[in-house]
Amino acid sequence: MTGTGIDGVARAIGVSTATVSRALRGLPGVSAATRDRVLAAAEELGYVPSSSAAHLASGRTMALGVLLPRIDEWYFAAALEGVDRALRAAGYDLAVFSLGGSGRNRERVFHRSMLRKRIDALLVMCMELTPEELTALQQLDYPSLTVGGYVEGLRNVSIDDAAAAGDAVDHLVSLGHRKIAYLAGGDGHGVHFSVPARREAAFRRSLARHGLPVRPEWMVFGDFRFGAAKAAAERLLGVPGERPTAVFASSDEMAFGVLAAAQECGVRVPEELSVIGIDDHDFSGPLGLTTVRQDPREQGSCAAELLLAELRGGPAQPNPPWQPHRLVVRRSTGPPAGYVRSRRPGAPFPGGEETRAQKLFGGPVDFRSIRSTP
Repeated sequence: MTGTGIDGVARAIGVSTATVSRALRGLPGVSAATRDRVLAAAEELGYVPSSSAAHLASGRTMALGVLLPRIDEWYFAAALEGVDRALRAAGYDLAVFSLGGSGRNRERVFHRSMLRKRIDALLVMCMELTPEELTALQQLDYPSLTVGGYVEGLRNVSIDDAAAAGDAVDHLVSLGHRKIAYLAGGDGHGVHFSVPARREAAFRRSLARHGLPVRPEWMVFGDFRFGAAKAAAERLLGVPGERPTAVFASSDEMAFGVLAAAQECGVRVPEELSVIGIDDHDFSGPLGLTTVRQDPREQGSCAAELLLAELRGGPAQPNPPWQPHRLVVRRSTGPPAGYVRSRRPGAPFPGGEETRAQKLFGGPVDFRSIRSTP
């Protein structure tokens, strides 16, 4: 016989599901007669416990929701892995609400799916919220915070994007670069968030701090994706006349596009063009990309732990500290041509990444073999 759930037991004897839950777990507040009826009905109907029924009396669903723009990009997938790791250790389930890369789904996902589905807390990943969405979220009876992108009025777990971008520019300037281009991410999927604007503003401030001009023709858009970044870099490098000696891409996936474009255009990296990104993507080490490292897995885990601590009765942390970031120097950056080098010719690049990449790929890496994900 197929087992029934707590709802079926409650309907069979005409009591609430909360009463059935308390009776099955031996909690007070249920008469002996009612408890006997519940137990008898559960045995007769072949009651099958469920995690949601077990937590009805406490009002907990033992599930945490994550709202994000899409799930097919490295940062989102890595952060979700960190969230899931923390939740599994605590016996919680993960409910993912994805916009699928389109802002057109906001009404369905935000206002309907999330409010209809029972969760105990919510993480908002790399998105800005409209004033109406923020108000609705603040009125919900569970804690929430953001991961990877600041939202006014909500707590945030992320790196200091301004400081990370400043570190990238400082590294290029320290090598002797004065002609620096910027490859910006942005809102190619109708989902606004603060990271692109913060990193671009920091790039502009850093150039000004070093007394360097911002060249509008060297400010190009890459949409945080390999294909768009490669096309933008090809245009940047293919224009006759003066070229930049370095490119700061505001994500590693875009930096990969710059590396591929440079190889196809016959521009040597780093002799003729230095390239730096932000992330330390899983492919950045093997491809020898200099980058500013962040750890989205740890960010996701940290955010989940903060919410779990609150759900256990701990105090809310109003201002979570910045997550760590650090410069990781590899072979994609070096002094511009004609500049006095800080290392002797032929010396190994920091970190030994060139050797590591050749071992992994069986020889020099051909960036032209990289193709954009459909």
